[in-house]
Amino acid sequence: MSQPSGKYLMFYNRLQKVYKHLNKQASRQGISCFRIYDHDLPEFPLIIELYEQKVYVSEYKRKHALSDEEHDAWLTQCQEIIAEVTTIPVNEIYVKLRKRKEDRKDQYQKLDQAKNETIVHEGGLKFIVNLSDYLDTGLFLDHRITRGMVKEIAGNKKVLNLFCYTGSFSVYAIAGGAGAVTSVDLSKTYLDWTERNVMLNFPEFTQHQAIHADVKQYLKEAASNSFDIIVMDPPTFSNSKRMEDILDIQRDHVELINDCMQLLTEGGILFFSTNYRKFQLDRPAIKANSVKDITKATTPFDFAGKLHRQCFSITK
Repeated sequence: MSQPSGKYLMFYNRLQKVYKHLNKQASRQGISCFRIYDHDLPEFPLIIELYEQKVYVSEYKRKHALSDEEHDAWLTQCQEIIAEVTTIPVNEIYVKLRKRKEDRKDQYQKLDQAKNETIVHEGGLKFIVNLSDYLDTGLFLDHRITRGMVKEIAGNKKVLNLFCYTGSFSVYAIAGGAGAVTSVDLSKTYLDWTERNVMLNFPEFTQHQAIHADVKQYLKEAASNSFDIIVMDPPTFSNSKRMEDILDIQRDHVELINDCMQLLTEGGILFFSTNYRKFQLDRPAIKANSVKDITKATTPFDFAGKLHRQCFSITK
């Protein structure tokens, strides 16, 4: 690559600086998948994440004055700089366009058919990620610490993972010695992904159940069940045709949380998180013994100062 100049030199210098710093921290902690860059410079509205020997790049959709050809050239130059800094070849860099909006209802829509799956490692466990076919990769890196918290307290517990996505919390719970784990999601694709992640790590574990259901309905109908730990990381908004009602997390969070409280054993704990930037927890309406904001405690080093997620531990 020729020496970058102008704004590209600014991007190169910034990326080189943050990558060197974060890579050192990741190495010390034995972490091989982490976020490198998140819109640090206005001229380069990208998210860049390292998944071991591959790089995932997500471009925020924005208004710009570039023609298609100019935009392609800009993106190509960005990829060459990323390859130079990370020493990962351009053909192992996967680029997606991310719409900037408050809701995430399109986050799971299939974008491609390449099925470029690879297995990555976190916390001594293995996870299948897909860097080509969906907007999200299959492993939310910002929940790395929260997953570890669940693992630490999961011994002999019954664990419920709601909106389970690809089941990383379920895998961590099993790793922590959970007696039984239930994973619930409306997407059969992600339930299958969850079961593959479980089998990849714990093929002998027979107490995992994957349930295809609308979580709001499931919580109403599962009142006879009880769990010691519940994890709930819902989308901000969903209007899937398979749901009986739309989901709006600001409007619905009290009902969802209180329904979870009904399923928890005495002293049981709910880990609740949301990516909604304007979210405000209605604490007085929540029927729980304690509500703790654990956002800061669960923010990984590679998301410091940039995490829009809020996370709470809510005890019955």
